[in-house]
Amino acid sequence: MLLRLIPLCLLLVLPAAAQAFTPVRDRDQFLQLVAGRELRLGLFRIGLTILPDGRIEGSALGWGVTGRWQWKDGYFCREMDWSGKPIPYNCQLVEAQGDQIRFTVDRGAGDSAAFRLR
Repeated sequence: MLLRLIPLCLLLVLPAAAQAFTPVRDRDQFLQLVAGRELRLGLFRIGLTILPDGRIEGSALGWGVTGRWQWKDGYFCREMDWSGKPIPYNCQLVEAQGDQIRFTVDRGAGDSAAFRLR
């Protein structure tokens, strides 16, 4: 009986696990996702707000973060400052899944960070 339940359990679990991040290629779609919400990454105590006017505001590890962003050729392009330390301009692939948004540097070819939308 137990062996018959295993395939059924797998069928119930797989659709949730198979839900993948989907690319966000449009500025308006991106703004709808982040409007009025904070991007949170708890491990590093990061909280960022992406504003429609091109500003980025927030903090990381207790230090202020500011920046500018634009949407260019289907990518989120930004430069920031973390309490006096410049974070250079980079264009990033944006992907969404439920209440998460993932940014992958170098137009999707580099490292990624997934934030919770709150």
